[in-house]
Amino acid sequence: QVQLVESGGGLVQPGGSLRLSCAASGSINSFYVMGWYRQAPGKQRELVATLTSGGSANYADSVKGRFTISRDNAKNTVYLQMNSLKPEDTGVYYCNGKSISWSYWGQGTQVTVSS
Repeated sequence: QVQLVESGGGLVQPGGSLRLSCAASGSINSFYVMGWYRQAPGKQRELVATLTSGGSANYADSVKGRFTISRDNAKNTVYLQMNSLKPEDTGVYYCNGKSISWSYWGQGTQVTVSS
């Protein structure tokens, strides 16, 4: 069973940047799509960005132009580069990988945008 482990979260001021990493215990080539989701306090989990194995990226309207999702197959890692961060980007960020048989989730990493 593949495990996903997120890292890179933390406290950052508005306008700052963070890069999240999601390291898989196995090959990410088994996932036809990987993505990042987030959950703010009192809100439902929402999609942030996805990236297919073919390289097609999709972003939530709220992060377009600020966030970039990428993958390094050799390192079995997916990244989320977050720039121009806003307080409303605060939440727990989760990595997800979908294979033909299962959907895998990481444990999440906290991102707090505050002055």
